[in-house]
Amino acid sequence: MRKLFISVAIAVALAGCGKSEPAPQAAGDASFEAKLQEQLLDAKPGSVIDIPAGHYALKRGLSLRTDGVTIRGAGMDKTVLSFKGQVVGPEGLLVNASDFTIENLALEDTKGDALKINQGKNITIRGVRVEWTGGPQTTNGAYGLYPVKTHNVLIENSVVIGASDAGIYVGQSDNIIVRNNRAEYNVAGVEIENSVHADVYGNTATNNTGGILVFNMPNLSQEGHSTRVFKNKVYANNTDNFAAKGAAVASVPAGSGVVVNSNDKVEIFDNDIADNKTANVIVASYFSTNYYNTRGVAPNYNPYPKGISIYGNRLKGGGDSPDGIKLKTLKTAMYGLTGHFPDVLWDGYVDPKSLVDGLPPAADRICIQDVNGVINADGPHDYKNPGTDMKPYQCTLPKLSVVVLDPEPKA
Repeated sequence: MRKLFISVAIAVALAGCGKSEPAPQAAGDASFEAKLQEQLLDAKPGSVIDIPAGHYALKRGLSLRTDGVTIRGAGMDKTVLSFKGQVVGPEGLLVNASDFTIENLALEDTKGDALKINQGKNITIRGVRVEWTGGPQTTNGAYGLYPVKTHNVLIENSVVIGASDAGIYVGQSDNIIVRNNRAEYNVAGVEIENSVHADVYGNTATNNTGGILVFNMPNLSQEGHSTRVFKNKVYANNTDNFAAKGAAVASVPAGSGVVVNSNDKVEIFDNDIADNKTANVIVASYFSTNYYNTRGVAPNYNPYPKGISIYGNRLKGGGDSPDGIKLKTLKTAMYGLTGHFPDVLWDGYVDPKSLVDGLPPAADRICIQDVNGVINADGPHDYKNPGTDMKPYQCTLPKLSVVVLDPEPKA
């Protein structure tokens, strides 16, 4: 885990909405925090809040409720907002606004979520680093970059380290691009949950518990579908799960590469996936999460993964030391002490009401090509009759559409 040592700026100037603001005397001065929050509160559509290089200590969470604002630093390792001494507010920065851009700065050691964006459209997160500098701990904030119930979202060229739930998380949103980011030492590196039309590409996910997750959980505002995961590097995601008890991702086994859970129309292709000790690719249902919602599950919730297409990936290693007693026992029984799971692990749950001649309808099948094998773990029967027959997966599905952001974010 890298340490960041950044010199404290002596003089700081904040500029927004075309006017200059007096600089506080020192980066750690409380006047900086007050001035920044004042600019956020006073911002008008079109305001640009520039934060120069420096390491700034903040004790209170920040908030923004005005549309059309840009927050810009001098670089993710140059402009650092540190919340290590935070005593007020659950988030580092909470945004309830549209047409929002944040770029070229860092948020460190927030008490809760680092950057939460709620119910906005046209969101751009670029060149932002989020980090909990003490390493993976359950006491770290849950989410790093966290747009929820948003539309037209771009997250690019960013870094997230140490989130106790998901480093980069987009939930209950639509029209999403997550590209060219690095996620490391989070429980989930990148997670797309209950979202529609997402392209996840060019990212590096390593040293997380699970690399890239595409989930559908019950009792949320919408169900997700149509996610493409491609051209990513997903390797050595073997960090022990440190999520808070009861969190959905607390059930993700350490050593998970790309995981699809209860989601539909997911296309996984042209990725480099390697050395994830449970399995390089996992396809599973809600029944395998060990996550139980105390409110019960909505009757229209679909717990089964449907329409999953896996092809053209470069896979190696992995599957040699799965997490959890049941998976360890299954691996040993099937492949011996020195063997390993094949590239794809499927929990074996399928909607029995949909089967025709033992198979789901064509559009709902799990189609897998270019792998060294698949194991059906037979989760419905407690792993008693696992299978390795590849024939059920020999099929193809229509390609998903490219996600196009409209309007296209400004560079």
